[in-house]
Amino acid sequence: MKIGELSRETGVNPRLLRYYEEQGLLVSRRVGRGHRRYADDAPMVVAHIRALLAAGLPTSVIREVLPCVEGPGPALEHCAGPALRERLDGIDDKIATLRTARTALAGLLATTERSP
Repeated sequence: MKIGELSRETGVNPRLLRYYEEQGLLVSRRVGRGHRRYADDAPMVVAHIRALLAAGLPTSVIREVLPCVEGPGPALEHCAGPALRERLDGIDDKIATLRTARTALAGLLATTERSP
């Protein structure tokens, strides 16, 4: 399938499809005059990429877990677990840091509201 066909079928801009390819998430082969051709399963791969992006994963992590994706779901095999756990732990750490900063900022704001 050509890039325009893949774009229409998935609703993803061709520029973004090329970016996915640059990031090692999507594979194409080059045919006459260097035109990209994608495999028949490319729409499902793009759907997996979009689902993983929607979960807040950066492309570097997606590249790591994409081989662990099964079916149209996507359903993830156990091999995705360590990368996902590491990412979730990082998010939890950021949330804790933000909560601490919020508490400190709220305390500072409270002191300004008590002043005449």
